[in-house]
Amino acid sequence: MRISLITLFPEVLGLVQEIGVIGRAVQTGLCSVEAINVRDFALNEYGMVDDRPYGGGPGMVMRVEPLVAAIRAAKDRFRLQVERDGSQTDQGNKPLVVKTIAMSPQGRPLDTQMLTELLALDHLVLVAGRYEGIDERVNALEVDEEVSIGDYVLTGGELPALVLMDALVRRLPGVLGNQASLAEDSFEEGELDHPHYSRPPVFEGLSVPDVLMSGNHQAIAAWRANQRKERTQSRRPDLLRFNS
Repeated sequence: MRISLITLFPEVLGLVQEIGVIGRAVQTGLCSVEAINVRDFALNEYGMVDDRPYGGGPGMVMRVEPLVAAIRAAKDRFRLQVERDGSQTDQGNKPLVVKTIAMSPQGRPLDTQMLTELLALDHLVLVAGRYEGIDERVNALEVDEEVSIGDYVLTGGELPALVLMDALVRRLPGVLGNQASLAEDSFEEGELDHPHYSRPPVFEGLSVPDVLMSGNHQAIAAWRANQRKERTQSRRPDLLRFNS
């Protein structure tokens, strides 16, 4: 999978390409990530990428021309690379599956179902807006879907894009040391995860539940299942209603 981030701040990818889940996936060749600077497609030598909104109002809006050009450049670059490497021939000349997502508080909430859908992509283009937002014509011309990570507003789309990238890349086959751990994550089965404990058995008067040290795997499984239900009921009862 290739992930392209369209941004005014390409340096945000520097750290995640070197450490953690994304860094490991990149280093092992399970995915590739790139940042494309919108200013490379600016309208003039001053790097102009924004302008005042029609109709008046505060702030600035990212202009349609440089954003559309950056998105199309990302898609063209990936397509040419695939053709040059011959990897599409290896897949039986199947058409590339490409999707462009704009990070926006007005978008579809990011969840496990969406991440599962995105695993089928060959190329994911993420658009990180700034200022008051992006020209709506970018959405009409090049964006397939808007995605939100919560009901709040940040100063830009870079952090939400990194959240989506991290959540997605860790689900790619071979990225995690133990792929089975995904099945026990919160939300995978419509519930929150159970509590976790490690050594020492007692710390400042707090003990690990006896059942976890009993060696009785059936009892441990039952305890964990009960804890998932209780924790979901107390913290996110809406999940239980949604899955009932």
